[in-house]
Amino acid sequence: MVLEPKDMDWIDKGVLGIEWNDGHKGVYPVRYLRQHCPCAACTDEWTGQLRIKPDDMPLLIMLQDVEPVGRYALRFKWSDGHDTGIYSFNFLRRMCQCGVCQPVKPEQPKTRRLL
Repeated sequence: MVLEPKDMDWIDKGVLGIEWNDGHKGVYPVRYLRQHCPCAACTDEWTGQLRIKPDDMPLLIMLQDVEPVGRYALRFKWSDGHDTGIYSFNFLRRMCQCGVCQPVKPEQPKTRRLL
């Protein structure tokens, strides 16, 4: 089965929801999406490392428009004027921030002091 979004809606202020054709309901904070833009200006093409730092991004970033790119990706237009990132459906699915995809792990103690 080819992965495709079925529907998109706002879950909360600044949080985009994407329902996928496999039934998964993805959760995408828009600032997180912008911080992980896959374009060559934001992400190193060879290493995959982010070129932008979280502090370089405005705290308030808004998604102004979403355009389909063929039948494999979406392009987002951001309030900071950036619009060159093409987010493939597979990339977006891996970026999901829901509790199933990004479970909260119990915090491990930092030290093990012996009495």
